[in-house]
Amino acid sequence: MDDNQKRDQNNNNKNKKNFNGLLILLAWATVLTIAFNYLSAYSSEAAAVATTHEIKYSEFLELVEDDKVAEVVFTEGRLEITPVEGWAYTDEEGNTYDKDFTLFTMQLGIYGAGLTDKLDEHGVNYTSPYVPQRSALLEFMLTYVLPLVLMVGLFMLFMNMLTKRGGGLGGIGSVGKSNAKVYMEKSTGVSFADVAGQDEAKESLVEIIDFLHNPGKYTAIGAKLPRGALLVGSPGTGKTLLAKAVAGEAGVPFFSISGSGFVEMFVGVGASRVRDLFQEAAKVAPCIIFIDEIDAIGKTRDSRFGGGNDEREQTLNQLLAEMDGFDPTKGIIVLAATNRPEVLDKALLRPGRFDRRITVDRPNLAGRLATLQVHTKKIRMAEDVDLNKIAQATAGCVGADLANTVNEAALRAVRHGRQAVNQEDLLASFEVVIAGAEKKGTVITEQEKKIIAYHEVGHALTAAKQKSAQPVSKITIVPHTQGALGYTLHLPEEEKFLMSKEDILTEIRTLVAGRCAEELVFDTQTSGAANDIERATELARNLVARFGMSEKFGMMALGAVQSQYLEGGYSMNCAQETFAAADREVVSILQRCHGEAMELLRENREMLDKIAAFLFEKETITGAQMMAILEGRDPEREEYYGVPAPRDGGVEPPAKHISISSEPIPLPESPSDAEGEAQE
Repeated sequence: MDDNQKRDQNNNNKNKKNFNGLLILLAWATVLTIAFNYLSAYSSEAAAVATTHEIKYSEFLELVEDDKVAEVVFTEGRLEITPVEGWAYTDEEGNTYDKDFTLFTMQLGIYGAGLTDKLDEHGVNYTSPYVPQRSALLEFMLTYVLPLVLMVGLFMLFMNMLTKRGGGLGGIGSVGKSNAKVYMEKSTGVSFADVAGQDEAKESLVEIIDFLHNPGKYTAIGAKLPRGALLVGSPGTGKTLLAKAVAGEAGVPFFSISGSGFVEMFVGVGASRVRDLFQEAAKVAPCIIFIDEIDAIGKTRDSRFGGGNDEREQTLNQLLAEMDGFDPTKGIIVLAATNRPEVLDKALLRPGRFDRRITVDRPNLAGRLATLQVHTKKIRMAEDVDLNKIAQATAGCVGADLANTVNEAALRAVRHGRQAVNQEDLLASFEVVIAGAEKKGTVITEQEKKIIAYHEVGHALTAAKQKSAQPVSKITIVPHTQGALGYTLHLPEEEKFLMSKEDILTEIRTLVAGRCAEELVFDTQTSGAANDIERATELARNLVARFGMSEKFGMMALGAVQSQYLEGGYSMNCAQETFAAADREVVSILQRCHGEAMELLRENREMLDKIAAFLFEKETITGAQMMAILEGRDPEREEYYGVPAPRDGGVEPPAKHISISSEPIPLPESPSDAEGEAQE
């Protein structure tokens, strides 16, 4: 009965609010209509004053006798006089009216004694136009009621459009109405069983779920329910999925809204929406509020340009006030997600608002295996599928990448007419996800193809000859849609969370080895090493500026990381002289690694030629096939992550980082090239 009374009261308040809004709208329309009519009458009178001039009746009679009048119009209360063309009238003050003007005077009696006879005598045209009499009611309707109705209609149409877009003005059009979608119990359809690879994050949220189910055992000891939890991680790691799983496990209503959904063009709308969202949540508590991409409204406040007056900051201030204001015993939990925690306001992150910061990181090997098992539950798999090898091959991938890989594998199996997904489908789909599909229509000259082959083998051979390098998984010179004309795919045998100085230098040597192979064999340089150079330079700069591994600077941090979960770049925080010295140190490291890679390829020139020739023929080979050539074994019998080697020796190509221009490059015949042909 109490709920019904509250509902009736809310409905009455809502109807009263709408009625008051309609009265305000009607009042504004009335004021504007009266003002419009007044301005219209005033402008008409001002226009008449500008084109007319009043004269005395006696002066009018003199003008008639002097033949200066061309026409006279008898109107109600006055005579409108049109002078003859070419005549200028000068008044007593000396003002002259020479064109586009009308004189008028007040009538004397009806027309004056003998006025019409005098006008006929001097040939003056005169008339009295007929003005039909209109109803006073009709005059009022046309002047006031019709404009008022049109104005109210336009206002209502405008408000309706704003309401559909989530905006409005005042209490009309539901300006501050939240756009949050409400999912009732189990309607999210997601539980912790659907979230894999994030065991640490789930453990941090299990306690919140238990508090929502059994608040008594926590309040009995005096514990308070955490107000909020911030989910931080790279894009695609499953932050939104984890929030939905919390609601699904707790069996409570789930409010979901994006941070950008609070921001509108009208100042104060975002704050109104925050109030409305928490009011709606309080009605159905316990519940969970999820704000995705909270950095859209939660950025750090500053004092530039006066600060504190714009829409975003008012919305943030209201959010802070609401998180402090609601009763924690009601069971309202605020979950938020972002991949830019460094830009969030400190007041938003303090205990009492977002009490917990949960990192949703990229999954490790066990996490990737569990994620693949979740995403393949509804996929028909062949007997040869080994998800352990797929998890090993997909190092560095997030949950979204793995889900896309499984889906692409299912689509590929259908394209090839199979009833189940096999191991080759999964591996090929992973390579399509990270690099794109084959560009079968690309035409590459034989000379370009030879350069690409040596370039890629230079990477692979340098990696194979270094102890701490990541093993080569596949090499291809088949163009792909994401710009790669060839690539060398490195996949680690085991996961490493630390990189030593030697690991970094080994990676730099491997990256610059492609350019070294071009210079060694063809005595030229191509644009294909552009991406290699960028990555090698970044590693060398990190070694100097961030990791404290430079002999010249030692353990001095020269840069600060920015956007850790996005592009991962950083800015230099040092003097200009130190910055220049750091650049010189980076150049020195790159030159030293370039020389070491060149020397390594010279020592293994015979193997470089053999592997490049095999790659030139097959276009795609595996790392195992390359190692077989180095060890003197038959490369045709090697498998690739659980996929047996096909009889024709070909392997489904993937793709990765190397981007080489397809424009023909004229090359002189080098002595080393000529010697190679002579040996053949």
